Amino acid sequence: MRHIVRPEGSPPVNGYSHAVTFTGTMVAVSGQVPLDGDGRLVGENDAEAQVRQVYANLATALATAGSGLEHVVKLTVYLTDLADLPAFRRVRDELQDPEHPPASSLVQVSGLVSPDFRVEVEALAVVPGDANG
Repeated sequence: MRHIVRPEGSPPVNGYSHAVTFTGTMVAVSGQVPLDGDGRLVGENDAEAQVRQVYANLATALATAGSGLEHVVKLTVYLTDLADLPAFRRVRDELQDPEHPPASSLVQVSGLVSPDFRVEVEALAVVPGDANG
C-alpha cells in the first residue's frame, strides 16, 4: 500500500507529501484538461470550475484503470496563472485526503494546448492488489 515519507529537516508542506512509497501496480494518467465527455470546455474563465472538471476526468480515468483518487501517489499540476492556485487548492483539498496527500509538483506555464485551459493535471497512482485480477 502507501506510506507518506516526511524527511526530517525538510520544509513544511501544504497539501502534498515530499515522497510516497507504495506497493502494487501503477497507473499513469495523462494530463487531464477541463473538457467534458463531449469535448466541450467547462468553466470558461472560471478556474474552480475547470479544476473540478479536471478532477472529474482524473477520477474517471483512475476508476477505469481500477484505481481512484485515494490511490494517487504523485500529481503534476500545470497552471497558466498562479492566481488560480487558491481555487486549485480548495478543490484538491475537498476531493483528496488531506491527511495522506500525494507527492506533488506545480508548475506555472505560459500556455496549455488550448488558450482556454487554465489548468491541467497528470497523476501516478497505485492500482490496489485486488483490482489487478
